[in-house]
Amino acid sequence: MTEQSRSRFRAEARAEHPDPVLLCLLAAAEHTLADPDEPATLDELLTACHVALDRHAAAVRRAVAERAPATPEETAALLAAVLGGRERFHGRPSDYRRLESSLLPDVLRRRRGLPIMLSLVWCAVAARAGLTVRGVALPGHFIVAVGGPEGGDEYVLADPFHGGRLLDLDDVEQLVAATGHAFSPELLTPAQPLDTVLRVLGNIRSWASDRPEHARTQLWATELALLLPRHPASLRLERAELLVRTGHFLAGAAEMDAYAEILDAFDPESAGRVRHEARAARHRLN
Repeated sequence: MTEQSRSRFRAEARAEHPDPVLLCLLAAAEHTLADPDEPATLDELLTACHVALDRHAAAVRRAVAERAPATPEETAALLAAVLGGRERFHGRPSDYRRLESSLLPDVLRRRRGLPIMLSLVWCAVAARAGLTVRGVALPGHFIVAVGGPEGGDEYVLADPFHGGRLLDLDDVEQLVAATGHAFSPELLTPAQPLDTVLRVLGNIRSWASDRPEHARTQLWATELALLLPRHPASLRLERAELLVRTGHFLAGAAEMDAYAEILDAFDPESAGRVRHEARAARHRLN
């Protein structure tokens, strides 16, 4: 199953218009399909998740037919009433401590998750209902921009993690300031699909890195991030170190040596340290 989901993940990541929902579903498949209570095959898992999104979109379409929102504010209020209210999608501080909060199939089942995952649900459901919602990747907190029913440049900002609470610029500035960053209008630029997926995988890596017993989970998320067309070069070293940590000493050492060759051109001191780690990994076989 790993080979199948990763092959599809790689292909979708290189599509002309990559679908972040499908990529997040494929990313979660390796973990989710290990649960005996989940669908038995990858296609069954994907189908079940798309059915759930379609069901929520149908609820939104019914609300649109009843209320006919005419402004971005009214559209955002409708989505908050349906998704945050009736369908109960929201988040709590405790969700940051759960891996499931970053796995889209679990988010759809529990209707709880991290801000980025709940924002992704809003975007996916809105698109199916013919509405315009885009993700906004603020530092430390993901929100959405909700457009009006006729399109155009007007939008309002909403926070799916808090049930769709509307945000003004002062609210956004406070969110950004809480992370130690300064607000700038460029931060409101809609997030690109692959950047969103990389951030989701980064959240999984961060969750696992704080829990040494979950090194294999961190390795899985790192390897998926490396399949994206654009990713930090440092992920190669992270993967090598995780291979060593999970007992693959020779493979990890070989990747460290390969990474050191890249570093030679601009950071020979760091290259030397990486080679030292590679030698130490090989010695662990003795």
